[in-house]
Amino acid sequence: MTSQVSSEAGEALVGEQRSAPASPHHGTEKEVRRLDRVIIRFAGDSGDGMQLTGDRFTSETASFGNDLSTLPNFPAEIRAPAGTLPGVSSFQLHFADHDILTPGDAPNVLVAMNPAALKANIGDVPRGGEIIVNTDEFAKRAMAKVGYATSPLEDGSLDGYRVHPVPLTTLTLEALKDFGLSRKEAERSKNMFALGLLSWMYHRPTEGTETFLRQKFAKKPEIAEANVAAFRAGWNFGETTEDFAVSYEVAPATRAFPTGTYRNISGNLALSYGLIAAGRQADLPLYLGSYPITPASDILHELSKHKNFGVRTFQAEDEIAGIGAALGAAFGGSLAVTTTSGPGVALKSETIGLAVSLELPLLVVDIQRGGPSTGLPTKTEQADLLQAMYGRNGEAPVPVVAPKTPADCFDAALDAARIALTYRTPVFLLSDGYLANGSEPWRIPDVEELPDLRTQFATTPNHTLSDGTEVFWPYKRDPETLARPWAVPGTPGLEHRIGGIEKQDGTGNISYDPANHEFMVRTRQAKIDGIEVPDVEVDDPDGARTLVLGWGSTYGPITAAVRRIRREGGHIAQAHLRHLNPFPKNLGEVLKRYEKVVIPEMNLGQLATLVRAKYLVDARSHTQVNGMPFKAEQLAAALKEVIDA
Repeated sequence: MTSQVSSEAGEALVGEQRSAPASPHHGTEKEVRRLDRVIIRFAGDSGDGMQLTGDRFTSETASFGNDLSTLPNFPAEIRAPAGTLPGVSSFQLHFADHDILTPGDAPNVLVAMNPAALKANIGDVPRGGEIIVNTDEFAKRAMAKVGYATSPLEDGSLDGYRVHPVPLTTLTLEALKDFGLSRKEAERSKNMFALGLLSWMYHRPTEGTETFLRQKFAKKPEIAEANVAAFRAGWNFGETTEDFAVSYEVAPATRAFPTGTYRNISGNLALSYGLIAAGRQADLPLYLGSYPITPASDILHELSKHKNFGVRTFQAEDEIAGIGAALGAAFGGSLAVTTTSGPGVALKSETIGLAVSLELPLLVVDIQRGGPSTGLPTKTEQADLLQAMYGRNGEAPVPVVAPKTPADCFDAALDAARIALTYRTPVFLLSDGYLANGSEPWRIPDVEELPDLRTQFATTPNHTLSDGTEVFWPYKRDPETLARPWAVPGTPGLEHRIGGIEKQDGTGNISYDPANHEFMVRTRQAKIDGIEVPDVEVDDPDGARTLVLGWGSTYGPITAAVRRIRREGGHIAQAHLRHLNPFPKNLGEVLKRYEKVVIPEMNLGQLATLVRAKYLVDARSHTQVNGMPFKAEQLAAALKEVIDA
């Protein structure tokens, strides 16, 4: 997908609807309306393939050239009871002909595959929205399971919506009657029928999905062709049925992107590619020591596919073994990474402290999720910030970097690697479930645009004793970065002690001297404090008195809310942090320019606590911990209250 020079178009509140000439793919009696944006939510049972359906619709939308943002939402259970509310899985996609930032607050279109999906999601659909319902699933037993005493399709409770009753299961079985499949096998294709219908409604390309299905089921060609047939049947149903008299067009977002080659990418995939790129740019082997945990496991899965780029992955027996292996790889001269979520960080904390003491580069990737303990494994949260900052024994400072969008995970991984390699320190990379599973268009960079991350290993002695003997001091520091030399084991003459007991400055010998310990503690802190990070940029076109400050994945909802306020004539400034330790050097000066500072977070105010403590600014928290990202409309209302107060 390529596009022209970008423009900062605002995120529309409502879709624009205009009549247009009929598409050549449709009969002339069918009206075609043009929209500037649409939010669609596919919802069904965990076994109905809603994530696959949403992913395929997203891929075709990306290839068409729309800007987009997605929100997969699925239960933590491997297979929740069929037809129940806890078992509902959904996938929301917001796509537009202009620059957008969030998956949308509320769906314009809901595809409900069963009564549970309808009941779980109907509260989010605004009056007048379209609902496509699989009527075959609305049997008395299925409705009673979710508390429907009468059918919502017949009792008038959906009168405020444009309801399209479609017997998806029956139509799918009819379309596949000649394939010789069992009823159960044929029913599994009803999600492809629904995808075909929605692809017709919104003029999505179809070739990519058909190719995907044939590749996915290459070993079972009869299943592949059955899914393709169901997909085509859904398309044809939309074109021929009288119930769908209107289809819609959303033009490509030709002004939303700089010129380049784009692809749709999720946060975890972008982060994986960023790690691979960092290894190549550093000219070091990339080593991942990890243990599977939601929502970080996809990084392990992806990196395991790229041995050709010098990537080595180790799936350990537990979290402690995973980071132990990664730290060993760092000692041996690799760009070392460990991936996890909050519960795993707790287990890894002692080894992170060891990495601080050894002063070795190590990337600790924390894909945050709802907590505490096991918490909400498939839901998002930003509540690990203080854990990343302080969750170790002793004074063990660690830099913290946080991406702001799925695509930004690529750049954040490179940035974290730069800091780790330059300053010889473990670095926290704080993503979250919203970024990890969400997706957006990403411009594929040229290799020439990537930073040079090459670093020099120690190869010769670096200190001369008073008697003229040349020796290697493992803790003799670079005067600018305070980084110690990185000596790969086996280098002749560079033998040195390792371990977690305090080291003597310079020599690296074990030391219990109080003055030395204080010096080393303060030196390690000074090294982190001295890390070069860019100044925070402030978006303030009108000289506002209120600043909204965010970090991580709140960027999209905050920016969308700020745009809404400004369109309504309000004045508000915005700044967003990637670097949380150390903070940008100009942050204190920026905060003091404003009468009011608001910090929205998906926790109980962790960044606000840090800002108040460091800068003595009366920052106001606006918090949410419900496992879901902020909605732009609600956030805009909260910010407006602060402005008007």
